[in-house]
Amino acid sequence: MRKVISGLARRAECLSRAAGVGFALLVAGCVSSDGSSSSSGGQGPDPVVADFPVAYVKRAVPVAGTPGVDARELLTFQPGGDLYVRDRASPSAPERNVTGAITEGKGDVRDVEPSYDGRKLVFAIRKALIPGADLADQPTWNIWEYDITTRTSRRVIASDTLAEQGQDFAPHYLPDGRIVFSSTRQRQSKAILLDEGKPQFDAQDESRNEPAFVLHVMNADGTNIHQVSFNQSHDIDPAVLDDGRVVFSRWDHAPGHDEISLYAMRPDGSALELLYGAHSHDTGTNDSTVQFLDPRPMPNGHLLALAQPFIAPDGGGELLDIDVARYVEISQPTLPNLGVLSGPAQQPATVNVVSTIDGPSSGGRYSAAYPLHDGTNRLLISWSQCRLLEGTRIVPCTADRLATGTAIAAPPLYGVWIYDPVRHTQLPVADPVEGVIFTDVVALQPITLPPVLLDRIAGVDYDAQLAADGVGILDIRSVYDVDGIDTTPQGIATMADPKQTLARERPARFLRIEKAVSLPDRDTRDFRNSAFGVTSAYGMRELLGYAPIEPDGSVRVKVPANVALAISLLDSNGRRIGPRHDNWLQVQPGEERKCNGCHDPASGLAHGRANLFASAYAGAATTGLPFPNTTAAFFADAGETMAQVRARISCQTDCAALLPSTAIRYVDVWTDPATAGRPADVPFQFSYADLGTPAPTSADCINGWRSGCRITIHYERHIHPLWARPRIALAADGVTVLADNTCTRCHTSRTAAGAAQVPAGQLDLTDGAAADEPDQFRAYRHLLAPHNQQELVGGVLRDRQVLIGIDPATGQPQFGPVSVPPSLRAGSANGSLRFFAKFAATGSHAAWLTTAELKLVSEWVDSGAQYFNDPFAAPLN
Repeated sequence: MRKVISGLARRAECLSRAAGVGFALLVAGCVSSDGSSSSSGGQGPDPVVADFPVAYVKRAVPVAGTPGVDARELLTFQPGGDLYVRDRASPSAPERNVTGAITEGKGDVRDVEPSYDGRKLVFAIRKALIPGADLADQPTWNIWEYDITTRTSRRVIASDTLAEQGQDFAPHYLPDGRIVFSSTRQRQSKAILLDEGKPQFDAQDESRNEPAFVLHVMNADGTNIHQVSFNQSHDIDPAVLDDGRVVFSRWDHAPGHDEISLYAMRPDGSALELLYGAHSHDTGTNDSTVQFLDPRPMPNGHLLALAQPFIAPDGGGELLDIDVARYVEISQPTLPNLGVLSGPAQQPATVNVVSTIDGPSSGGRYSAAYPLHDGTNRLLISWSQCRLLEGTRIVPCTADRLATGTAIAAPPLYGVWIYDPVRHTQLPVADPVEGVIFTDVVALQPITLPPVLLDRIAGVDYDAQLAADGVGILDIRSVYDVDGIDTTPQGIATMADPKQTLARERPARFLRIEKAVSLPDRDTRDFRNSAFGVTSAYGMRELLGYAPIEPDGSVRVKVPANVALAISLLDSNGRRIGPRHDNWLQVQPGEERKCNGCHDPASGLAHGRANLFASAYAGAATTGLPFPNTTAAFFADAGETMAQVRARISCQTDCAALLPSTAIRYVDVWTDPATAGRPADVPFQFSYADLGTPAPTSADCINGWRSGCRITIHYERHIHPLWARPRIALAADGVTVLADNTCTRCHTSRTAAGAAQVPAGQLDLTDGAAADEPDQFRAYRHLLAPHNQQELVGGVLRDRQVLIGIDPATGQPQFGPVSVPPSLRAGSANGSLRFFAKFAATGSHAAWLTTAELKLVSEWVDSGAQYFNDPFAAPLN
């Protein structure tokens, strides 16, 4: 067997012989084959002097049988954790508790990081709970700093009031001396809430378990705190890459997602992108699912990460060496390496075979690791060996015992070690202690300073007016470019030519910009779950506006800064085509985010990183000339898209072409009748101004657009009034009624005279609480949930009963109701054709709803058909 495992087996044998004996006695009685006494299992002295301080957190292992810590639940508190420092990486060097005076043995410490010069440590502390105090009055997690030279500690944010305004942890020094950290402060997000007319609150993660932790940056003295990431769930474990960018673990929990992947961005929050792992989670033991946590740059340019399930067995997982420079997924290389490399991108960082599922792990498990920067490629690790329980005895993990399939893992025994990947050996730094786990192990060594990426400057790095308006720019080269492939049958250039392709022949016509609605905790607003409607899968959503998709599939549009965004592609009816965009985007004020095109989730390929796919669209072929058969007013520069050309020309005056709108508007600005040989395509508009019922946005947003515009649709206020709105067709005299197409005239259980009747199409659109959900109108449930078919019997309306089988015990027939499928499918207007087809030109209800009304219903259904889209409008429990 390998050296590590053989040494561990001898050590485990000692453990079994000395069950119940103190660890000091156990070490003394464990003798190597050469007769020397060593806590390293018989390994010789380290040839490289470990003459540097080390630090780690030490706390009690959770009691067997208690739930493990979930990586998605961050407000855990394990009293008794403290930070220890050794002046040398050696078991002979005494350890000192540097936080005991602060925690008094009843607090907790986590997330230790050294400074680049190796002289300071930054970490998070939560002091002891106050007996009998309310949760709001309990101590919060605060960022502290320890100076190795002076042996003094200070809280980074000096003010008690300011320090207690959020839960702060996971700090990391930036190369310029500032600190990036994860926090519930949500500084900029709370400012946005005020702009939206809502109270400030700690927005909850998408599971509504606790406040979302997102990344903030502050000066070394705790001043100038500002938010730089805008995820709806947690962004944690920041570190700094060799190129100066911040790498971190992001909990992606948008609809259809629940995984922690690695992301990167500049320290000011710009240029956010996926770094690694969105499609590499099923790479654990037996293809089990793992998450990527605690990323740290390694001297070889790779990334060290801890791979574990959400709840780590024995508090540990496997260490991975990930080549993030050349890969975005385990077998997906970046564009420069396409066809050259095939993976795997991730390799075990040690020779030990680690299991990421429950049960014994032959190679033990790791709770933390830190790359040493001394030219040896060694790792400082917290590691627990594999041990088994046989009755009350602790025995070593032998192949025979593990092969039985019934082996029971003994409690973990963590120690701190230095692992040598060349010699495959590890030497002790802090001896394992029964019932104790070591986490957050770090070495205090001087490290080469990464480049400082300065925050962007308004007027220098970006348009100052964009920042003043609270917006950035989203630039899509062509929505017909899907993962680098031109998906148009005739080619994007042909699609863009008005002589060859009419507007109605282009599938993608508009872009809708959406945002997640932040949800408060239940103490702030304990609203009922019925507010979400028939499903909570989409959360609550607000719409921000619409932009035209140009003939070549390009888009260039302003979007609000500092919010979590999503986009949808729409057809000419304003209904989403293709899959939902299921990752949150963000732009900083003044930032321009560019992408080549779109992504097919079914491909299994990652997107969201700049160097993954070549553009499928070359743009304009020449400079100074218009696109073929288009108006000469829009002359192009070579390589520009139509959206870029239109925006450039527009910005010679007012940049109106960059503004989104709350309306869906189409005007053919491209067709040149002289060269295209046909007139321009017919313009149209679907606007809230044309509604005869309440609009879901303000009048100023209907007439213009600003970054604070929100389209917030509630069923009772905005959708339900459509059904009772009078729809009378009059003769030419303006008096004679030709037809009454009011929805509730037919879709009701009562005639005008008050007699019972079967609602037309088994769809009742009248007021009144639904029987199965009193918080929602009957009409809403009939539209979106299965319900029982009804019939009229003796003047009484009742559920229709049909034979469903024979009772095997009595032989008697059994009857049951007939289910009516819903007319609408929450989340998909184009999947709701049972409803919308009736209003098509050839449908039975053609022109009975206006185009503005159909647009309203379509966007509401597409966004999730929620009953409410504002938690402060929803009823309370």
